Amino acid sequence: MRPDILINNISLFQMGWLRESIDFPTPQSQSETVVVPGRNSPIRFTEALGSVSFQPRAFTIVLSILGTRSDFNNRVTEIVNQFAGRLVQVICSEEPTLYCIGTIEASPVYDPISNKGQLTLSCTDGDAYRYHADETVVQVTGTKTVTLTNDFMPVVPTITTTAETTLAWKVGTDSFSKTVSAGTWEIPELQLAYGNNSVKVTGTGTTTFRYREGRL
Repeated sequence: MRPDILINNISLFQMGWLRESIDFPTPQSQSETVVVPGRNSPIRFTEALGSVSFQPRAFTIVLSILGTRSDFNNRVTEIVNQFAGRLVQVICSEEPTLYCIGTIEASPVYDPISNKGQLTLSCTDGDAYRYHADETVVQVTGTKTVTLTNDFMPVVPTITTTAETTLAWKVGTDSFSKTVSAGTWEIPELQLAYGNNSVKVTGTGTTTFRYREGRL
């Protein structure tokens, strides 16, 4: 299978482009340190809010095509008019279950001697995490303990209930409980960590948890 890039689920290979290279570095953490005179180690604020936050993800994709300048210009125009300056979803064919979100900018270059054109797509404001293409949905009816499995990105699920329901869960050694009426809710305290998260659901209706997982 040829390496491909999909932007908003549109294959660039099927548009006539070959992917030459892709630079997809891991985003850096948002870190801040303060050096205090007399101390042998700085004060670090990377996890000051309880978790690590990251800088925007930057990446570069280099595409190429052989042909006349006119053909190259036409194909560049197709991409530029659809994607340049727009917030898009980007999928690498090697990892089809993950996508990135960011604003794409285009830089075309054509060599008339080799009849080869290159198009560099770059992004500097991408979301730090890559998201799962499929949303995770877990549904239970009645009173049960449900396990919500999550990837590395912390996420707060959207909860839909058809009747009054009580939710109970733990974060570390702290216990939480929340009673909600029928409807759709987001509970900030119910933030899913990496791995299995247990939530006890007490009620007579159907409770649905929806969330999109992600990883760096």
